[in-house]
Amino acid sequence: MKLLVRHQTIYRYAASAGRVAMRLKLMPVDTPAQTVLEWQVSINEVPLTAFRPNSYGEREAIWIRHDRLDNATIVAEGLVETRECHGVVGHLNSRVDPRYFLRDTRLTCASDGIAAMARDLPAQDGPLATLHALSAAVSDAVHYRAGVTTSETTAAEAFALGAGVCQDHAQIFIAAARSIGIPARYVSGYLLAGDGNALHETHGWAEAWLPSLGWIGFDPSNRVCVTERYLRLASGLDADDAAPIRGSVTVAGDIWIDADVRIAQAEEGVEQRQLQKQQQQSTSPSDPQG
Repeated sequence: MKLLVRHQTIYRYAASAGRVAMRLKLMPVDTPAQTVLEWQVSINEVPLTAFRPNSYGEREAIWIRHDRLDNATIVAEGLVETRECHGVVGHLNSRVDPRYFLRDTRLTCASDGIAAMARDLPAQDGPLATLHALSAAVSDAVHYRAGVTTSETTAAEAFALGAGVCQDHAQIFIAAARSIGIPARYVSGYLLAGDGNALHETHGWAEAWLPSLGWIGFDPSNRVCVTERYLRLASGLDADDAAPIRGSVTVAGDIWIDADVRIAQAEEGVEQRQLQKQQQQSTSPSDPQG
């Protein structure tokens, strides 16, 4: 499947920013599940070419402006061919030992309830079956409900609330997997909706490590392992670490952020200019949690 993506994020500053620094994880890389055919990232229509490999085997860039800035428009767009691998991403080109992803963070520290959920799973036929059961248990325990959590909500808080979105589901899965000794990490990317309609936000899911298979993608929000409809951007210890855009700004006044993702199957004849036109016609903010 070939997926055509245009991801646009606009930052507007009430007062001109004196300094802006951003870390961008907006450049997908080839994996057994995807091949990048075309991709580019631009800021205020200037191509950004400073992407470099990081220790995870992915690519990121740092963008800094010291002069006054009223707005920044970041566009990531391109064409990626995806393949059905039944969730198995495999052994990626990483310099980080998978055991690193047993580390807790503020967002992924397992509460007693999360640990008990993982510990009390019915006996399974091996660790892969355990991970499938864990993904289902997270979905059962935390109902998908937008607007009740934020990007700062921890796995423990969302689990206690019993509701949340894809970020919460993924981080609860990660916390639970780590509590039973299985390395797990957060993944940011894009998902083509089941009905083929364009989405307007990024998506988040989890990957867990098994020595025999490598990394395996689980999406508790949709009760599936990742499929060819998923396009992987970046990974990290939690949603903050894997965020496509993180930054700091020196500014007096408010900051507004409008983010929009358009994704379509290229075989359907959707032209890149059509995605761009849709974004220009609609500037509604997105929920970065998915």
